[in-house]
Order: sequence, then C-alpha cells, then structure tokens
Amino acid sequence: MMSGDDGQGAMTVTNGLYTIQIEMTDGGHGRAHGVIVLHDGKIAGGDSYFYYTGAYTADRGKWRGELITNEHTKSAGSLPLFGGREVTCGFSGSYATDGAQVQGTALVGKTSVLFHARLKLRSPF
Repeated sequence: MMSGDDGQGAMTVTNGLYTIQIEMTDGGHGRAHGVIVLHDGKIAGGDSYFYYTGAYTADRGKWRGELITNEHTKSAGSLPLFGGREVTCGFSGSYATDGAQVQGTALVGKTSVLFHARLKLRSPF
C-alpha cells in the first residue's frame, strides 16, 4: 500500500516487513537472503550472519539510502566477503506497492562491490 503525503498523489515506501534477496554483481560474488523492516525512513534487518541498519528517503516511486552491515555470527567453513568488517552501502532504485529494487555499492575496505537487491513486502504495518 502506498500513501499520498501531500494530497497530490505523492507516494512513499510502505512501512512493513520485507524479504530481501541480494546479489553481488561486480567486484565480488555472492548472494544473501534475509528480512528487512522499512519504517518511516529507517532500515533494520538481517540474515544468518549479518545485521543491517540505515536510513532512506523516497518520493514518487524512487528511493535512495544508506545502510551499514555488521557481522553478528561467524560463518563456519567459508569466508564471507563482508566477514568481520563494518561495511557501508549506498543504494538507489524504485519501489511499488508490493516491493522494491535497488542498485548499490558496498565499500569493502578499499574495494567497491556493486550489488542488486529485490525486496518483497510480506507484512505491512
């Protein structure tokens, strides 16, 4: 569900719980699947090994933001690209009533890693 906030049809991202699928596209290979909460410009979420916090702005189907990724659990038997590091990510993309897509860049040490993510709304609130 979108809401108009200026009486002229301006839309914003639906507050709610989303599933997220992240795929690294350049400078790194990997995927992650997790959950993320978007609520009034704030981001919180995570997956099996990392948690995410951040902020976003949105207007008329476009949004952008920044999030920080931190490791909460060491992975056994593999070395995750972000392992042991606090990683800052910037993103921009589009959204609709039931989800969103973003393209972004994660700064991993001195390396920039491009990623694409898809969010699907699971429970609005």
